[in-house]
Amino acid sequence: MTAFPPVPTVTGRAIALVRPNIDTDAIIPSRWMRGTGKTGLADGLFAAWRYVDEAARTPDPDFPLNLPGNAGAPILLGGPNFGCGSSREHAVWALHEWGVRAVIAPSFAPIFRANCVRNGVIPVELPEDAIAALSADAGEVTVDLLAGEVRAAGRARPFAIDGEARTMLAEGLDAIDLTLKNADSIASWIDRDRAARPWVYLGAAA
Repeated sequence: MTAFPPVPTVTGRAIALVRPNIDTDAIIPSRWMRGTGKTGLADGLFAAWRYVDEAARTPDPDFPLNLPGNAGAPILLGGPNFGCGSSREHAVWALHEWGVRAVIAPSFAPIFRANCVRNGVIPVELPEDAIAALSADAGEVTVDLLAGEVRAAGRARPFAIDGEARTMLAEGLDAIDLTLKNADSIASWIDRDRAARPWVYLGAAA
């Protein structure tokens, strides 16, 4: 069983929301955070920008998420320092529930990047000129996590991501699942340590 659906590759339309310093309160305003679960957040995604009347949920026809053909697009193009602000994990939950599986930006706030990895959204760092080119291209975009590249319009752009993050995203693992991949090694170490230092385990279950 996985923590979330694995995302070894993501292919589809890319929505351009290339603004600097998009913070987590813009991604999911606190007034839309009415529970502790990962669902029920998609309607609040970018609510202050997405609606001309937020209370009535009247969409702004010019906002990128509301443009024809963009509903549920799996890739979001952002600006520098994407996901800054508070550490709320709800921001990634809202993106994921809406359908986003990869965010491409020049840089990410570290906590937001970590929250992406733990919730099935690939954080891809590319230079601003590459993102501008992707924004100008209305065609299909592929984020290939295993190959470490973004492909569009016949061109492949490499990106770096650490091995642990790649494994977690590609296999749908959270931090506990990742640790349990080493369960046999952990058990072997405990057996050796129990033999070497039996007094540490007095009263412990065998």
